[in-house]
Amino acid sequence: MSTDRYHQQFTVSWDQLHRDVRVLCHQLVERDFKGIVAITRGGLIPAALIARELNVRLIDTVCIKSYEHKEQGGLDVMKGVDHDGDGWLLVDDLVDTGNTARAVREMLPKAHFVTIYAKPEGRPLVDQCLTEVAQDCWIQFPWDMGIAYVEPLVDQVRSRDS
Repeated sequence: MSTDRYHQQFTVSWDQLHRDVRVLCHQLVERDFKGIVAITRGGLIPAALIARELNVRLIDTVCIKSYEHKEQGGLDVMKGVDHDGDGWLLVDDLVDTGNTARAVREMLPKAHFVTIYAKPEGRPLVDQCLTEVAQDCWIQFPWDMGIAYVEPLVDQVRSRDS
């Protein structure tokens, strides 16, 4: 996969992520889960926030690598789980092409699978998502960004013109 496939960008702040997770939790609050399985790395932070909001203490991980920055490659399953997901909440930040979701669905076919964000190719693989975004949109998550000084516009223009 090439970075040429991304023509839009959606930036998610820490505040926006927390608000989105809380909205998703309102949809889940009536359900009881044995525990949460986070898909690492992206699902770790949403899973922790969901665990707090739903008062779930048991958290496990499925560790799969499928991206190197914006380049999607093959799946590398580094850690699975020893159950079929019955009664468990499976959490990821995003379902994109569905490659990771398919692999995890095979591991945990009975889990209730939620993501905060979903793209059309992967959306049918999750039970719930909060926000759907275009397939050609790169989502910039807060854990991938830093805060930096931005020079005032007038100074940028003046330095460029001189």
